[in-house]
Amino acid sequence: MLFRDVIGQEETKKRLIKQVQEGRQPHALLLTGPAGCGKLAMAAALGNYLLCQNKGNEDSCGECPACKQMKKLGHPDLHYSFPYIKKNESTTCEDYLAEWKTMIREGFYFDIDDWLEKMEAGNKQARIFEKESDNILEQLGISAYEGGYKVMIIWLPERLHENAASNLLKFLEEPTPMTSFILVTEDVAKVMPTIVSRSQQVELGRLSTEVIARALEERNGLDEETARVTARLANGSYLNALKHIHINDVNKEYFELFVNLMRMAYARNLAGLQKWADSMASWVRDRQISFLNYAQNMVRENFIYNFHRPELNYMTEKESAFASKFARFINERNVVGFMEEMTRAQRDLEQNVNAKTVLFNFILKVTILIRR
Repeated sequence: MLFRDVIGQEETKKRLIKQVQEGRQPHALLLTGPAGCGKLAMAAALGNYLLCQNKGNEDSCGECPACKQMKKLGHPDLHYSFPYIKKNESTTCEDYLAEWKTMIREGFYFDIDDWLEKMEAGNKQARIFEKESDNILEQLGISAYEGGYKVMIIWLPERLHENAASNLLKFLEEPTPMTSFILVTEDVAKVMPTIVSRSQQVELGRLSTEVIARALEERNGLDEETARVTARLANGSYLNALKHIHINDVNKEYFELFVNLMRMAYARNLAGLQKWADSMASWVRDRQISFLNYAQNMVRENFIYNFHRPELNYMTEKESAFASKFARFINERNVVGFMEEMTRAQRDLEQNVNAKTVLFNFILKVTILIRR
């Protein structure tokens, strides 16, 4: 991955390149920002630049032996760590390297739902477990093969198991020369505070509609008008744009679940709602939380729909068609309540409260709120 392959974020590219050129690369760099803005792509490009043997003023050369190794995802001094499904006590990221390489060969713009699907996670949670932290320290304890940097890119450090985070913190407190951690988070508030405090934080912003539209034309072959409309709906996220043009089964399922929930809640179909909650309770918690994120977004979009300002809405054609009939049920009397209940349910699920209890309480609140 080269910097020129990262969509937009030109100022951040310049900043990171300048740090390397001036010998100021931090031992730990924490990339933050909204989903879909290109944080993982930026981390990979920076890792490439650090290891490039003939780096230029604006990018890696792309031609040296190191760059060719990285293009094949085979450089011995560039490592990835990421959430995974625990098969047994000895499981580490090494057990999922084939799936991970396939994932990033398809592109660096994806989310945890895409990764869970790639791993065929089923009803299991993805975390970075303690055994993986031991593996990280072991890999970084070996001298660099090329005599330069050793780079460790950690995707979603907020998913570090408590013991794994503590082990990693010890390494950050006593940094080894020429070792660079690049952490990529979707929610910096959930990263261990002491890890955040020992990292240099760089925030990437939302992508402009123009930048996304140009990328959709050049990379996905969309015509100018389709690219422009899709880019506006993406709301600053290239990942959202990709999901709009390649609507996957997860997105369809979330939409149908939301529609069914709201219809049954309005009809006060308690038997149907109970089945809905029981079905969702069987999901892995990561997907339960992801659905609630989607539901919050749909509530927000439907509330805005009532202002008759289409330029402020960011919904697919199906979602907009549903909103044309449903939006009137999301109003100033209940919108805050909806958001609070969804946030509360997310928090409880994250804290491992019994899912059936959380979701049943949630649907009861929705049944009350939808009639206000």
